Amino acid sequence: MSTIEFCHISKEYGPRRVLQDLDVSLDTGECTVILGKSGCGKTTFLRLLAGLEEPSSGTLKRPAGLKLGMMFQEARLFPWLTCRQNIALGLPRRADPGEVDHWLQLVQLTDAADQYPHQLSGGMQQRASLARTLAMHSQLILMDEPFAALDYFTRAQLQQELRTMQQQLKRGIVLVTHNVDEALALGDRLLILRQGRFAREMHLPPGTRDLLSPELIKAKRSLLAALA
Repeated sequence: MSTIEFCHISKEYGPRRVLQDLDVSLDTGECTVILGKSGCGKTTFLRLLAGLEEPSSGTLKRPAGLKLGMMFQEARLFPWLTCRQNIALGLPRRADPGEVDHWLQLVQLTDAADQYPHQLSGGMQQRASLARTLAMHSQLILMDEPFAALDYFTRAQLQQELRTMQQQLKRGIVLVTHNVDEALALGDRLLILRQGRFAREMHLPPGTRDLLSPELIKAKRSLLAALA
């Protein structure tokens, strides 16, 4: 495992300071959840991590050769390509043509392989987006509230499937969300971002999570209090 180091990182947009003196290490082998209200700087943090923006001050240290993949709130599939063709875009050159079938099976889209994005439900589109990201052999997947637009039941199902896949494939994840239940369902480590700073940190045990267990109900109350 390796780490990404945020060393006194701040980010400003004109007179507005979004992130303030962040000093944190991220383990690239676990699922880290950045939890916070809308507008607290979560997406800015993820964009800095992805290299899409540069910090106003401080130093960001990434391991040499670390391959990042990114998922957004929208699936961002190409509408003129089938599900199979969209996933194939993530494959490296000279990849085994049968590898697409592997990823289709993993995300349970084998029967939808030849359908176009407009023929897929929102959950299926996000599955295809995840498969395309995994096909890139990304070591760390950055996720910007990828399930926020889905209904409760689809979101819960995809959260469970993502947790299982992450543990099977040993891929790291950094996910930003404002949903406390999602953070508890997925995160190994939770970092609460509040007013541009990390206000709280929580570690959760491995394995399947029962959000109705006394331990997680207590953790949820603690998180909600920290976010208030």
